[in-house]
Amino acid sequence: MSDLYGLARPFVFRLDPETAHGLSIRALKSGLLPRRNLPVDHRLGTTVAGIRFPNPLGLAAGYDKNAEVPDALLRLGFGFVEVGTLTPKPQAGNDRPRIFRLADQHAIINRLGFNNEGHADAFERLCARARKAGIVGVNIGANKDSADRIGDYVEGVNRFEEVARYLTINISSPNTPGLRKLQEGSELKDLIEAVVAARNGYAALAAMPRRPVFLKVAPDLETYQIEAIAHAATSYGLDGLIVSNTTLSRRGVERTSFGTEKGGLSGRPLFERSTYVLAAFRKAVGKDFPLIGVGGVDSAETVVAKIEAGADLVQMYTGLVYGGPELPLRILHGLVRLLDRTGAASLAEFRDRTVDAVLARGSKVF
Repeated sequence: MSDLYGLARPFVFRLDPETAHGLSIRALKSGLLPRRNLPVDHRLGTTVAGIRFPNPLGLAAGYDKNAEVPDALLRLGFGFVEVGTLTPKPQAGNDRPRIFRLADQHAIINRLGFNNEGHADAFERLCARARKAGIVGVNIGANKDSADRIGDYVEGVNRFEEVARYLTINISSPNTPGLRKLQEGSELKDLIEAVVAARNGYAALAAMPRRPVFLKVAPDLETYQIEAIAHAATSYGLDGLIVSNTTLSRRGVERTSFGTEKGGLSGRPLFERSTYVLAAFRKAVGKDFPLIGVGGVDSAETVVAKIEAGADLVQMYTGLVYGGPELPLRILHGLVRLLDRTGAASLAEFRDRTVDAVLARGSKVF
């Protein structure tokens, strides 16, 4: 990590995690962070779901919940930024405290519960930056007290399609009761068909290109669930899957002071499980269906490991908390060094190299 963040982190970590997060948003808004000289290397670029990404490293939803600083985050080096999760109506989320750092494990447990300001404010901010360069996706969810959760997702598609480069349907947060049931059976089919129809209908009426729709899934899935989701995703018109959200497992943090807190676990302890599920999805969807790998990413090596396990793109979030704002740039330079060392023409040459090995190793652990 940079010397500056290395010096500052002990003081930052004395603050409540939500207070520290708020200060980081304010710092990005203020422009205090210097502009990075990002590597411009065509070998880092890739096309996924019709979008040309300058590099495969994205920021996952959850950091910029209300679309306040997507352009400042892009300037850190991310090839794309996903804002949200956004629900139709504002909601406060669960009671505090609701974020817990597990510093020795480079992990976080959160039970935020889709706290956000709602569609309207975020839509105005995204309209204001609509003509700017940079890929910004929008992650949409359902209100906790909604009587029609599928309707909430349709509303999100209709609201954000014109200002998002892609849309993510988040049905995998463990912090909204009953939400993960949408990953199963007829409810999943109905959800996908509804959001795809909304996307197609809006694009036709507005005479604009269709925005890709991705589905974000949980890591806590059995083999039969992975196969069912893969079938639904490839059969009913989705453009990709994001694998995965936080986990309810406490593997690797059982003996920590916050290990028994309720919520979703992210960071390094999630890496193996999320990578295993990623590889399982690659097997299930075949070689042509886009996958975005998330979970435990905090280095160039972990980015490559996700790509080798089947990812076309990779996202991170918790790694940024521990690695600081210069981490994306360090990862990009590490990827360029890898390409130089191996002579590879692109990172796509590494995709799927370890799918079978990850599945074989994981089957003995999970």
